Amino acid sequence: MKISSQENLKIGIALGSGSARGWAHIGVIEALKDSGIKVDYIAGTSIGALVGAVLAASNIDKLKEIALQLDWKQIMGFFDVVFPKSGLIDGKKISDFIRDHLQEKTIEELPIPFCAVSTNLATGQEIVIKEGDVIEAVRASLSVPGIFTPAKKDGMIMVDGGLVNPVPVNVVRDMGADFVIAVDLNHDIIEKRRSQKALISGCGNNITNKGSGHDIQIKNRVLKALNDQLGTLDLPALNQIKHWMTKDPLPNIFEVLMESVYIMEAQISATRLKLHPPDLLIQPKLGHIRFLEFNRAQEAIDVGYQEAMKKIKKRF
Repeated sequence: MKISSQENLKIGIALGSGSARGWAHIGVIEALKDSGIKVDYIAGTSIGALVGAVLAASNIDKLKEIALQLDWKQIMGFFDVVFPKSGLIDGKKISDFIRDHLQEKTIEELPIPFCAVSTNLATGQEIVIKEGDVIEAVRASLSVPGIFTPAKKDGMIMVDGGLVNPVPVNVVRDMGADFVIAVDLNHDIIEKRRSQKALISGCGNNITNKGSGHDIQIKNRVLKALNDQLGTLDLPALNQIKHWMTKDPLPNIFEVLMESVYIMEAQISATRLKLHPPDLLIQPKLGHIRFLEFNRAQEAIDVGYQEAMKKIKKRF
């Protein structure tokens, strides 16, 4: 059904999880703006919660500016490796980064209604955070298990909302949205990995991938930076990890953890989207962007914008 008028419609947007692929949300938001579509409600999970909070604060242009300037040195600066029992990275630097770009301190102060989705680690329950400190809410939503230490809020230990609701369509509808636009960033991860595996096995040792040299350089920089930080910690439990990282395995431990989470989330998303179908589903093809590649912002933004415009033109 094509929407001819949205004067009486309250538009909500559900921004999904996806780590570095999350910059595509910026492109989707720009497409909505260029199409004259006003967003009345925002719900986000993980990176979707981060972008959603900034959008709710009417500061998305500044976030785009920062995203486009990110290089690997800056990206690695966010990784405050502490290696406690509950995660590799503390996440305080990421919280500080978000706080620097949000004037509002609480969700209630945001110009646009906003919710962040997290998971209660003890019960597996979906937790919708709709009030209180906005940074704490975002931090709780993006605490990827095994990577970031869990967040503590209201007596609960909370981790990435993507474990239960990667694309929170039901949340934004419950907020009061008449028409829900959902952005799913992980739908083609499994397909992409399968095609890459087939390409490599089919071509043998003679394979020549475009950009492979660049990918190797990126991998080496990331591994060295993480290994240097881990090397400052004198913990017996780190010996095996240090060994893996200095051997430069493919994939490395961080990729194994993150890709495992996102493959799981892709499956959960497919089920949840059938259970709670949005009115407009935007699925940018981003399976080729890995979780740490935040420096590929322009590419992700462009893909998000193009896919959103294609879907918008069919419905509005």
